[in-house]
Amino acid sequence: MMKLPTALTIAGSDSGGGAGIQADLRTFAFHLVHGSSAITCITAQNTLGVDRVDALPPEAVQAQIKAVVEDIGVHGVKTGMLLNAGIIEAVADSLAALSSPALVVDPVMVSRTGAQLIDDSAIASLQSRLLPLATLITPNRYEAQILSGLEITNLDEMQKAARTIYDLGGMTVLVKGGGMTGDCRGVDVWFDGDRLEILKTEVVDTPNTHGTGCTLSAAIAANLAQGQDVLSAAIAAKQYVTTALHHALDIGQGTGPVGHFFPLLRITNDQ
Repeated sequence: MMKLPTALTIAGSDSGGGAGIQADLRTFAFHLVHGSSAITCITAQNTLGVDRVDALPPEAVQAQIKAVVEDIGVHGVKTGMLLNAGIIEAVADSLAALSSPALVVDPVMVSRTGAQLIDDSAIASLQSRLLPLATLITPNRYEAQILSGLEITNLDEMQKAARTIYDLGGMTVLVKGGGMTGDCRGVDVWFDGDRLEILKTEVVDTPNTHGTGCTLSAAIAANLAQGQDVLSAAIAAKQYVTTALHHALDIGQGTGPVGHFFPLLRITNDQ
């Protein structure tokens, strides 16, 4: 009989398997955490892009969360693509009723290239209903700009944005620099209201980066479910993503995913 910590991902399905709940569940497994899921939307996508998105009814999302919580239990939760205001409010209602598991919110609002992914009403619901429940939020540059109201072009502005976002709800903030350029590329800013840390790892030169944001937030949630403190969880998760980028998968005709199961890839290569 084996008991493992459990983590729940509330996110969209990526039919190409590189991001969304598929990436989250692989990340949970790598960290020896049992993963469960509540699917918010179904995408038809591959390495070249997204062809179609279909949202599930908010009631269906709530039912999935309820089924998992009542039987399996949850030590950590992460949210990804929630798509619309109705789903966001349903998720917030469900999570508010839980007995305080660690919650990592990846506020999927804008892609790392700057394209807005959800409408303004969904952004407003995310800010007012979900973010106040979070243990940690992981906005990219453009999402941090929306949340802080500040332009972000350098490290100093990333730090100011992290402090401003923290003041919105008292949650720890990790402003991601994956979409930045120059010396800020790959540099993240962590702020918990008292302590500010600059988290930096090597920059991995690969075109196959699909799923990095999902993977980072899932790894943090898994580490929190294992009992790590928030800063240690973020540092370890960032290193995991960096190593996975070193083993990114060159599949499809576009942007391939990171290699979540890189220990197995090493075994295969050795053989």
